[in-house]
Amino acid sequence: MSPRLVAGVDSSTQSTKIVVCDAETGAVVRTSRAPHPDGTSVDPEVWWRAYEDATADGMLDDVEAIAVGGQQHGMVALDSDGAVIREALLWNDVRSAGAARDLVDELGGAGAWVDRLDVVPVAAFTVAKVRWLRDAEPDNAARLDTVVLPHDWLTGRILQAGGGLRGWTTDRGDASGTGYWSPVTGEYDADIQRLALGREFGVPRVLGPAEPAGVTDAGLVVGAGTGDNMGAALGLGLQPGDVVVSLGTSGTVFAVQDTPTRDASGQIAGFASADGRHLPLMCTLNAARVLTAGAQLLGVDLDEFSRLALAAPIGAQGLTLLPYLDGERTPDLPDATGTLGGLTRANATPENVARACVEGMLANLVAGVEGLKQHGLSARRIVLIGGAAASAAVREIAPILFGLPVHIPAPGEYVGIGAARQAAWALAGGDEPPAWQVAYDHELEATDDDVTAGRAVYERYLRLQRQLHG
Repeated sequence: MSPRLVAGVDSSTQSTKIVVCDAETGAVVRTSRAPHPDGTSVDPEVWWRAYEDATADGMLDDVEAIAVGGQQHGMVALDSDGAVIREALLWNDVRSAGAARDLVDELGGAGAWVDRLDVVPVAAFTVAKVRWLRDAEPDNAARLDTVVLPHDWLTGRILQAGGGLRGWTTDRGDASGTGYWSPVTGEYDADIQRLALGREFGVPRVLGPAEPAGVTDAGLVVGAGTGDNMGAALGLGLQPGDVVVSLGTSGTVFAVQDTPTRDASGQIAGFASADGRHLPLMCTLNAARVLTAGAQLLGVDLDEFSRLALAAPIGAQGLTLLPYLDGERTPDLPDATGTLGGLTRANATPENVARACVEGMLANLVAGVEGLKQHGLSARRIVLIGGAAASAAVREIAPILFGLPVHIPAPGEYVGIGAARQAAWALAGGDEPPAWQVAYDHELEATDDDVTAGRAVYERYLRLQRQLHG
């Protein structure tokens, strides 16, 4: 008997990936991919064309349900006819940084935002982009009827093409990254909408974890979908004590817990998870591309860059990189640049520069793990995912810097797998998602002496950060 099939879509900054899975076991049956153009704003139709390319040649044959995991926060602005008003602003578009600061101040500071929504908006958040639109493009703001997120738009486009669109929808995970929906109350905040735009605007209906967004005329069940980090958490089947560190275009640190985080510093965003719980998360703008930039600087490929990094001692003989190459989201330094500190004639070697790049990238994420611990989360292991997790240097240096065992799952598209798991949940119904197993390829630990040396590297990183940025 053939297995029942479900599909997950990972619509990320860089590409659309499709993962078709066995609905019962989660075994991956086939995958495909289509690229997106680089940039921080894009016509959403690009996502649809990439989806069509990735689902061509029978990719969705016999698939009974599908769901979309999409990049968080982006603003897709629609008019009263549902037409896109302007290019979607993506999460990594920092032109809204000033708008975010204004919003924080106008509500009464970070504590007021945490009390109300369990997040403090930064440039990435949708609410900041709505305020930017009001101030920078008043004609477009006047035309604005509804704001949806990237995953909402693609979910709706799939249903529209299949004759099943009955209105815009989202899920609580992605909605919690807008800055105007509360994971504490489970409601949109009309006061925040008015603060951002000067008036209320249309928003998608928030679906439950297993609630379908609709069904196409051909009978394809379309799940609620979710944000990319929430999709990854669902795909990895996180347990208490698991802390995910994802090293892709952005770097993220997150875990699943039952209660809100309420971090008044704004470093840890109190998002919702895709399974009905909470997903405290810290996000950086700079992750894998720090390694790419380092390799380019040294004129080597990534394999040679990794070899050079591992040829240097822990701490790179005093070199420290603050890796804010594209500005930074956490800490909130949108206008910052990268800094290589501690450079001397003695340590000015390719090996030390490569090591400092890896250690600096990871140190920024160690701060996220430390933040979660400060809010009562028990961390027993790091689950390392993302493109940069394949780097030999990252794998060796990560347990030294984090001071915890580092477990690396078998290679897989975990956002897409999580979306597929959500699709299977929508297909089957019930209170819990299907119990899919995750295989781990590597379990890495550092010696106590190396962890002590790694802690010294992290403390030096923090000192340089405080010296330059307060």
